[in-house]
Amino acid sequence: MELISDYMRDDAYRHMLNELTQKTFGFDFEGWVTNGYFEGDYIPFSYLEGGKIVSNVSVNRMCFRQNGAVKNYIQIGTVMTDLDYRKQGLAAGLMKHVIKEYDKDYDGIYLFGNLSAVGFYRKMGFETINQYRYFLKEEFGIFDKNAEPFRSIQDMDDDIMKKYLDYVRISEPHSSFEQINKYGLQMFYTSGLDNVLYCADLDCFIVLEEGEIPVLQSILCRKKVALKDVVKRIDIEKTRLMLGFTPIEEDEDKCVSEVYEGGDDYRLFYRGKKLESIEQDKLYFPDLSHA
Repeated sequence: MELISDYMRDDAYRHMLNELTQKTFGFDFEGWVTNGYFEGDYIPFSYLEGGKIVSNVSVNRMCFRQNGAVKNYIQIGTVMTDLDYRKQGLAAGLMKHVIKEYDKDYDGIYLFGNLSAVGFYRKMGFETINQYRYFLKEEFGIFDKNAEPFRSIQDMDDDIMKKYLDYVRISEPHSSFEQINKYGLQMFYTSGLDNVLYCADLDCFIVLEEGEIPVLQSILCRKKVALKDVVKRIDIEKTRLMLGFTPIEEDEDKCVSEVYEGGDDYRLFYRGKKLESIEQDKLYFPDLSHA
């Protein structure tokens, strides 16, 4: 059994990884790579046997601006093993290799683990920690019919798409815990543009996930726009809006926060004392930063 890593630009190996990813998690990242959105921060570590990848643990290099300070973390993702190779300690072996490789050079290592894997991650030396989710106070979520609304960019010209890509790379921070190197992951989630909206009056893009409680996942502007000015241009019936990020200090009074441990979906696991600040400072890893 051979250990291979950092091979995302090798078509043959990448196709093997994509096949296991589709079987395990049901998503396909081939277009993300071939369309140029992969930029090297996602690094798979895999066991190869019999012409296929049988187990994988991936490293994601994450750079955040956290309350004004730059922090470099490692997020672990796509932990998976082929059904025929489970219960052989392969994922554990890869996890130990990754921890040894990255533990000392980064401010911490974290991952979002399934509830069924809590015991596994604890054995790997990870602890659980809570985050804080933010909701807009209802009095600030009223749509202003006299203001220019945000509109989907799907039917707009190619120049708007290019502008969106530029703004994903460089924009004013609207979060006190914002991923700096967000281009790859944000484009993984938004390359279809179905949830991307633009307001020309503000020269601002948002990523909005509609649902029982709509989620404002991202704000992208070259000039900072107040949260209250953004949300009053979002034409939705509901006044309750959840944020997919931690608001900046000047917008905190427009929001209420709730402890969030992961609900029925996951637990946040971490290694490294510096990551304890996530709970202490009432922060939330941006939705679009999940690998």
